[in-house]
Amino acid sequence: MKPLNPFALTVSVPPHRHCGTTVRDRMLTILVAMLPAAVMATMTFGMPAVRVMALSMAAAVLAEMACDYFMDRETEVHDFHAFTVGLSFAFLLPASAPWWLVTFGSAASIVLGKMAFGPLGGSPFCAPLIGWAICRISWPAFMDINASMLGTDLTYPLAQLKDFGLDAVQITDTRQLFLGKQLGGLGAVQIAGVVLGGMLLVMRRHVSSIIPVGVIGGVALTAFLFHWLDPSIYASPAFHLLTGSTLFGAFFLATDGPSSPNRQIPMLLFGLLTGALIIIIRTWGAYADGVPFAILLANLFTPVLERIRPKPFGRR
Repeated sequence: MKPLNPFALTVSVPPHRHCGTTVRDRMLTILVAMLPAAVMATMTFGMPAVRVMALSMAAAVLAEMACDYFMDRETEVHDFHAFTVGLSFAFLLPASAPWWLVTFGSAASIVLGKMAFGPLGGSPFCAPLIGWAICRISWPAFMDINASMLGTDLTYPLAQLKDFGLDAVQITDTRQLFLGKQLGGLGAVQIAGVVLGGMLLVMRRHVSSIIPVGVIGGVALTAFLFHWLDPSIYASPAFHLLTGSTLFGAFFLATDGPSSPNRQIPMLLFGLLTGALIIIIRTWGAYADGVPFAILLANLFTPVLERIRPKPFGRR
């Protein structure tokens, strides 16, 4: 028998076979998918939106490089994940956000939302939402979209609904909402661009359609129940789907790989839970747009949902 050559064996961590798509390819595809919304944000809000997006991405990249340096590990900024985190965080901010808020929030998204849990893939939360939550709780006045964008003719439908009721909502034309003619996160409210980018991710199979369908279905079903109980107080499902960061959260935030389930039934339940929490927070919570907090709360249920597994073959 021919002796086994020990140098012919390759020991590595799984998976041992994959489709060939790298992290870099995936992140580049996500950035391309976010490009239509970024262009629409620039057309709507002008250079202030460009400033926020560029500064957020630069702060995220520098923060990751600094963490890699102090952790004495080779930097991985070339995989473009820091760019996606920075741009996602910028999409949730108003175009008038001050530079220090953008810088701090984007850096916190990397340091506390990603690097604190090790390399890519270890965080139990969607990284951009960690920075957003810190800024929203710490500096509510600067994160208040309605108060910080007084110089524009656009209105914030979710704030009008929260503060003054359904009759005070000025934008009811779905076409205007779809084209992003509303206040909110500078990129998240660009509904047409978000849907176009989300469909690209689904068609390229970079994200599963189960979670976005679950989120949209959860929002629609829960909003329908409230609207059915009292149409004079509660907005319609279409209003909730086309305002705020609902669709951006469904396609780009809730589908974050490390913080969401990876089996079909858990993914569907995760999406439905997220959608229901969005409407509950918007209806009874203190925040006009409950998408970021809803996704963070749903992230806490990911380990529980992951316990829903198919029965092993042959087991009674």
